[in-house]
Parts: sequence; structure tokens; C-alpha cells
Amino acid sequence: MKRAKEHRSMSPATDRSRGEGGAIRFAVARTDLGWVLVAGTVRGLCAIDIGDSRRTIIDALKDRFGRGEYSEGDPESALWLRRLTESIASPRGGLDLPLDIRGTPFQRRVWQELRRIPVGMTASYGEVARQIGKPGSARAVARACATNPLPLAVPCHRVVRSDGELGGYRGGVERKRTLLEREARSPSTSAGRGST
Repeated sequence: MKRAKEHRSMSPATDRSRGEGGAIRFAVARTDLGWVLVAGTVRGLCAIDIGDSRRTIIDALKDRFGRGEYSEGDPESALWLRRLTESIASPRGGLDLPLDIRGTPFQRRVWQELRRIPVGMTASYGEVARQIGKPGSARAVARACATNPLPLAVPCHRVVRSDGELGGYRGGVERKRTLLEREARSPSTSAGRGST
């Protein structure tokens, strides 16, 4: 499967500092899952959020990146948003968008592995831990999923508990259930996991 180009920063400490004084472009739309926001830098998407209120997700973006220049609705972020909302409505595969992924080396390994889980499939936190060569780190994997800055592009909703229960999801468990049900019905549902 073709992967979007990824740019990586060094650590979460860099996360806020790179927002200071830097330009963040974003776009927001209402979908049947709630309000969706995409935001990016010159390198690519750096944040995706789903919530119940337009103001809440915009405020969360500004809290995360701090002071800086924010602009809404430029053509590129509008394109990113359109591609994301199309994927929400009709999931067919990974989002082939440039990503500006920010996190620790462990988080980035987890997020890279999540992008290998095909549409219509799930994996447990423990399975993801084993796939990245860190058996026994299921809780750390769960934390990495909870702090994923790019849900949907990095599909943390496809990770479930070992007993098959959904577990948590930053966008809410009902949204997670809806996303998984849509993906299970997708005509492009693949069999098996991608290679590591």
C-alpha cells in the first residue's frame, strides 16, 4: 500500500515550540461524526481532531501549538479536509496525504504500525506491541494511541482490547464504533496485515 510522505520531529517538547511563531493552516467542517478539523504546516498535516463543537476543536488546536500565526480555509487545508471527510463517509484505504508527525521515537513506531492495519481489520494493543518488537508494552501502546495527533490518517480506532472490546478513543467510543462498522462494510476491505 502506498504511504503518504512523513516528516518527523524529534520530541513532544518540539511540538509546542515549533508552533510558536510558525504558521498553522487549518480547515473545519461538520460531518455526520461531528465537527472535524485538519491543520498543517508547510511539511504536511500536523493535527486532526473530531469533536462536538467547532469552537472547542479550534481552541484545542491553539492550546496545543501555542502562540503563532493561524489561518483558516486556504486551498491546501480545504483539500486535506475534503479528502478526510470523503474517507470518513466512504472508507476505502489509507489517506495519502503528507504528514508532519510529531512524537517520541516509540510513539512514531506505534503510529507507523497503526498505518499498516488495513481498512476493515483491527489489532489489539498487545498485537501492536509485538509487531513493533516490544512485547509487554501494551499499556504504552495504548498511551501512544491516546496521544495520536492524527486520528483517521493514523487509524488508532482500529486498535481494540485483547478481549475484543473497543477500549477508549479520544473522539469517543461511539465514533470509534461507527468508524469500525463503516470500514467493515467497505468494498475495499483487505485481508491480512501489511508487512512490517
